[in-house]
Amino acid sequence: MYWYKSRLLITAGLGLSLMSGLQSCKPDIKENRSTMKYFDIQGFFKAEALRLAKVNKPIFKTIKHNEVSESKKVLITNWAAELSLFSESDLNKPAWKDSYSIQADSDIIIYMAKEKEHELNTREVLIKLVAGKVKYMMIINATDTDKHSIQHLFYRRLEKLSYFPDSLYLIQRLQTVRFLGTNKYDISGYFNHR
Repeated sequence: MYWYKSRLLITAGLGLSLMSGLQSCKPDIKENRSTMKYFDIQGFFKAEALRLAKVNKPIFKTIKHNEVSESKKVLITNWAAELSLFSESDLNKPAWKDSYSIQADSDIIIYMAKEKEHELNTREVLIKLVAGKVKYMMIINATDTDKHSIQHLFYRRLEKLSYFPDSLYLIQRLQTVRFLGTNKYDISGYFNHR
């Protein structure tokens, strides 16, 4: 029962996030692969969704809303939907080509939204690479970080997404809606459980 209620609450929360983000949307035109300035997050998670669908093994999933949680073994039938928050954090839109600073060394890439870019949902991305393959990825998303905006007075969201291929994915969200209060959501999925 709680599992079903949690899914409804999370879906409602995601709906609010989507509605609040519509005001600051820029055209959703993608760059082609050869002209991408940043790591192809969307392409990576599309490939992961296809790979995990082929593996077709259940995961151990926990959904926590505030202090109430429920865990169970589940078989994910739509990995693209399950990982959609990750793939939607894509940075490669032509209008955003100069919106992120890049720090990189041999195995870590960090993208950070430039200070003037308050309307960008994805604020920071850290990618750890080993032999050219993603070892882990962490993404920070937030709604309107400009504290002087009207939207900031009514709705705020902070989201941390962590992905470790073949090990774990974690979605942590804190959202505050004026007059409705603050809600904390955590969703975790363990690929290799006993």
